[in-house]
Amino acid sequence: MPSKSISNDPHWHSEHLGRALLKSLKCGWDIQVVDRTEERKVLRKPMVLGAALALAMRWKFSDLFGDRRIGLVLPPGAGATVANLALVFLNKIPVNLNFTQGREATEHSLKIAGVTTVVSAALMKKKVDDFPWPENFVDIRRELQAIGKAKILGWALRGKVTSVDGLADLLGLPGEGGNAEAGLLFTSGSSGLPKGVPLTHANLLGNASQITATRLLLKDRHVLLANLPVFHSFGFMVTLWYCLLAGVRYVTVPSPLETKKSIEAIREEKCTVLMSTPTFLRPYLKKADKADLQSLKFVICGAEKLSPGLRRKFEETFGVPLMEGYGLSETSPVVSVNLPDEYGTPEDGPMNRKGTVGKPLTGVQVKIRNFEDGEVLKANEEGRICIWGANVFPGYLDMEEKNKELFDDDGWLLTSDRGKLDEDGFLMISGRVSRFSKIGGEMVSHAAVENAIEKAMGWEDEEEAVIAILPEEDERKGETLVLLTSRPIEDESLRKKLREAGAPNLFIPSRIVETDKIPTLASGKLDLRRCREEIGQSGKRSE
Repeated sequence: MPSKSISNDPHWHSEHLGRALLKSLKCGWDIQVVDRTEERKVLRKPMVLGAALALAMRWKFSDLFGDRRIGLVLPPGAGATVANLALVFLNKIPVNLNFTQGREATEHSLKIAGVTTVVSAALMKKKVDDFPWPENFVDIRRELQAIGKAKILGWALRGKVTSVDGLADLLGLPGEGGNAEAGLLFTSGSSGLPKGVPLTHANLLGNASQITATRLLLKDRHVLLANLPVFHSFGFMVTLWYCLLAGVRYVTVPSPLETKKSIEAIREEKCTVLMSTPTFLRPYLKKADKADLQSLKFVICGAEKLSPGLRRKFEETFGVPLMEGYGLSETSPVVSVNLPDEYGTPEDGPMNRKGTVGKPLTGVQVKIRNFEDGEVLKANEEGRICIWGANVFPGYLDMEEKNKELFDDDGWLLTSDRGKLDEDGFLMISGRVSRFSKIGGEMVSHAAVENAIEKAMGWEDEEEAVIAILPEEDERKGETLVLLTSRPIEDESLRKKLREAGAPNLFIPSRIVETDKIPTLASGKLDLRRCREEIGQSGKRSE
């Protein structure tokens, strides 16, 4: 059953996120989060609420928390949970910062967000030594220790017996959130400096109700492994806010790169759902046995294309279905997802289809439009993916001119992704516009070329990216393709193998550049900016 704090009533989207969270956390004594960062810690709802209330009241009168936006540099865990909660309870805007993206990108993010205070931990400060830490540094562990267990317990009891309105008045929470900013994320910056993505209370609560309608994560049936970074849109929304709003138990591991810890958590905590990316799933094939993952009902996979080879090998090895989904930071983030067959009725038709990212969620509309004239295309015709719904963000932070190009007159988000809808409404992603080249008048997908090369060379099951296709200007053809590879390969050998595989001549790169390692982001996506640097390009392509 959906949590009482999540409603499909559109008026509910005007509520303040903090009030919705108070309602959920006041309801019941269930285990909410199991933190496996170091020693195993189990926090039931009242203790999560008590710790967050205690922090909020401590920070309410601190000069360090006078700004609207407060930065956080924390891995998934109890600390990140209560710190984000405390800020929302204070009507502040949490800004979970990507501590893997490099100093220049982080300095840019801090500047445009106006962040002067960062909540983190001494261990993180020591570990992330290249991070441009501001002068105002707040150690979450020391803050909780200063409050003390007795006071946290007192706030837990007070939270249980005090009404939501009473707690909201104490905290100074407004009655509504609506279109006010509730959180700030940043794009990956794969093609340039990160862009600020403000998400409103209506965005987050709207996406929560859209996810609820799928019944994908049910309080009484599921335990989610939450190892995605909180600065990642899915980590921020699904494995933090949604679980808190819906009352779904989640188990935290500091990083998806800690595969052994993740496997142990799945096995010992009987996790039923894992959210991941293809990059993070590959190591499971070497480090896990079928018995380790036997509690999993399914894996939700996104962020990058799932190769048929990885899907087949993972499902054959573990007997766990992979369900691809699609989302963007700009859509809070979930747009569509494949669902297990049991989630549907005969009237619903098929619930999942391989090679697609599922059907749009209830309340999310998707249209495919022609890139040139904006005409809405028919089923199986490829074009620009356009999205409308309560989950669509209002526009990038301080980028007025960019935002004019981002939406049409009716508020539809004009994404940079190419795709198509089939006759049953399943969405298929072809790739980002920036990852296509027009060669001799024909559009060529970089992802399609990469797939063809990986298949021809037998590199489909590699644990990490071994190639990347980049465009290069050409006077005669407009553009040509450059292959960046971390595997030795001769030009003539590649040509021969591609031709033997029946690949078109347009797929043959004009030149090959070798590197020690293909640059990738924390999510596993290609870091296109650094890839361009590897092949000797300094110019930027728009995302």
